[in-house]
Amino acid sequence: MSAVREPVRAAPPRIDPLAALRGFFHIMDAWRATAEEARIILGAPAERTYYAWRAGTAVRVPADTLRRIGYVAGVYKALQILYADPHTADDWVRRPNRALGGQTPLQRMCAGDVTDLAAVRDYLDAARAPWS
Repeated sequence: MSAVREPVRAAPPRIDPLAALRGFFHIMDAWRATAEEARIILGAPAERTYYAWRAGTAVRVPADTLRRIGYVAGVYKALQILYADPHTADDWVRRPNRALGGQTPLQRMCAGDVTDLAAVRDYLDAARAPWS
């Protein structure tokens, strides 16, 4: 009897937490998000931790935080694809949206749960589906 071999799976790529945080803060600056908004989107770390991350002196970044940064990066990328003007793309997160119950996308992302980030990203992915 021969043993069934499991397919070899490549290890997921390692994410450089400092690079991820730098990109996140670049996006937050482009969106003109407050420190409190950015902190909530990151999962509400302690203020001391948040400011260490902001300063680029992160010691440890939890997987949940990296997942949240991934959603934000996906939102940012989708907006850059959908809008030819980068300023229009960046301002979109501050405009009320009927699909989000009249909230701005930034308000929805600041609701605190990772599913709120996913909802905004899913909305944009659906909007750009013909270009995917």
